[in-house]
Amino acid sequence: MLDWSTIVTAFLTAAVEWVEAFTIVLAVSLSIGKRAAAGAAIAALGTLTAMTAATGGLLGLGLDVRWLQLAIGVFLLLFGVRWLAKAVARGAGIKALRDEAAEFASTRERLARGDRVAGWLIAFKGVLLEGFEVWLVVVAFGLHGRAWVSGAAGALTALLVVVAAGLLVQAPLRRVPENAIKFAVGAMITAFGSFWTLEALAGAGTWPAGDWSLLALAAFYALGGLNLMAVLHQR
Repeated sequence: MLDWSTIVTAFLTAAVEWVEAFTIVLAVSLSIGKRAAAGAAIAALGTLTAMTAATGGLLGLGLDVRWLQLAIGVFLLLFGVRWLAKAVARGAGIKALRDEAAEFASTRERLARGDRVAGWLIAFKGVLLEGFEVWLVVVAFGLHGRAWVSGAAGALTALLVVVAAGLLVQAPLRRVPENAIKFAVGAMITAFGSFWTLEALAGAGTWPAGDWSLLALAAFYALGGLNLMAVLHQR
């Protein structure tokens, strides 16, 4: 049975990463061709798929995954705090909003100084690095209730939506409200990271309200981020 909260969180997280990856691949395709750029992207996605399948296979053996839950929880906590901090800084005007058009132009400029192999590697590395954070989220959800299908479904749906939209407009997806998405997802991911880190350290049942504690944690981080954004903006 699908878990829609997992699907939505994975979808939003993956959508931001896939937009950034698509921007890189599109820029590379103008230098080495669409087929070569698409081949690099597919190779990176294949690597991520193999990593996800391997992780799921290890957990399916019935191994004690408490140490892995702790590691993933800490990574999610750091990952979420980073996203939340950047979103707060951008919302307060301290840091400039990410410009996909500028990223597109920068990638093309780098390609102009390189060769075909370098272009292929840029596309491969771009998709792999952006997709690694998606993989991390899918694996994390898989540890909690074995929600592999829901997490993977959200990430795959986001990939299809971004690729379809990108091919339709043939340009970087500038209109995606990236900072708002990063703020919301940052609060959710930080909540999940806090929840799983403490649960791995203290054992199941640590949180008094169980899984409902995730909602309180997400609200806490979101409200704290909004308040901090307001304070920084005034200063």
